[in-house]
Amino acid sequence: MRILHTSDWHIGRTFHGADLLADQRAALAELATIVAAEAVDVVIVAGDIYDRAIPSADAVAVCDEAFRALRRAGALIVVSSGNHDSPTRLGAGAAFSAEGGLHLRTRPQDCAVPVVLSDEHGPVCIYPLPYLEPETTRDVLGVPQARSHQDILAAALGAVRADLEQRRAADPRTRAVAAVHAFVVGAAASGSERSIAVGGVETVSADLLADFDYVALGHLHSTQEVRPGIWYSGSPLAYSFGERSSDKGVLLVDLDADGPAVVRRVRLESPRGSTVLTGTLDELLADPAHRAAEERYVSAILTDAVRPVDPMRRLKERFPYAVHLEWVDQRPEQTRSYKERVTGRSDLDVMAGFLADVRSPADPAEVDLLEQALRAATSEGDDTALDGLDHLWSA
Repeated sequence: MRILHTSDWHIGRTFHGADLLADQRAALAELATIVAAEAVDVVIVAGDIYDRAIPSADAVAVCDEAFRALRRAGALIVVSSGNHDSPTRLGAGAAFSAEGGLHLRTRPQDCAVPVVLSDEHGPVCIYPLPYLEPETTRDVLGVPQARSHQDILAAALGAVRADLEQRRAADPRTRAVAAVHAFVVGAAASGSERSIAVGGVETVSADLLADFDYVALGHLHSTQEVRPGIWYSGSPLAYSFGERSSDKGVLLVDLDADGPAVVRRVRLESPRGSTVLTGTLDELLADPAHRAAEERYVSAILTDAVRPVDPMRRLKERFPYAVHLEWVDQRPEQTRSYKERVTGRSDLDVMAGFLADVRSPADPAEVDLLEQALRAATSEGDDTALDGLDHLWSA
């Protein structure tokens, strides 16, 4: 049996304010192409179909389109809910959709009810475990004392193993796959995930996931093997500049009659890609080496000595998909603490330095205004001397 493992679609997510629905539609369409080309039997989506509990109508349309394309390509679909999904909304009509080959598992009480498929080697039981929030699922799973994800997942997998033991007793050829949405200890976060708990209570041990022929993980956005046969597929798109769009893909998993699952990674072509550019604004606008970035999402780190005026507007003239901007003050004195920078300096120097930091160095006329303001502030003179400072902050 051939399985395509994917997760963390996050349909409806934005990228620094940029709408990603078109990119997500293209990436999910590529999954259907892989299913057809690789003769995939079943697609497992291990949680976080949507980016929010109440997705937009457009996000739902993209998801529906993706499911239809995967079914037309010839694969059954097994989906579990993640921490971003609403179990109730995602699971609506689950019994009906299962008749058409789309198996939606979102209820904790169904953890030990597998999707049972078969091939020439015998049965394959897929156990899709939805994201299990301890506060809302411990009573359902019969462990009211549970407080951590480790405790909750242990209880759910205990029920799964009890069911699997009975099935293997009836047919020793039975193989088992678990789909779990969790942060497994030993895996590396990519930076674009949003925490599902506080402190360490969100993590679970990989020891809990032993005894399965394959474990399809979701929640972390980079493809990685935690232990043999325990994999994160990662997200189909990069959702932060810390992720390399060229590293995105899905996993093809072949289950034979016995032995470990054979896992092969298939790279996804990013619809747009992202890049980080560093340099002065003029350099970024003129350098021909940055031509490829004109069609990518761009994060620009500006190194100008003085903060440029209206830099994002100017960047977008060349890089229409620029979405993030940062100015890094390169002056040596900025590496010192504020206390170190002001010690021994006069009030006038401190004020002039502040003006240079937030705008540009003061010209002689402006220095004269600063001196007048200092005299007004330190004497009982006419406060109208302060009125002339207004243009310094609005210039």
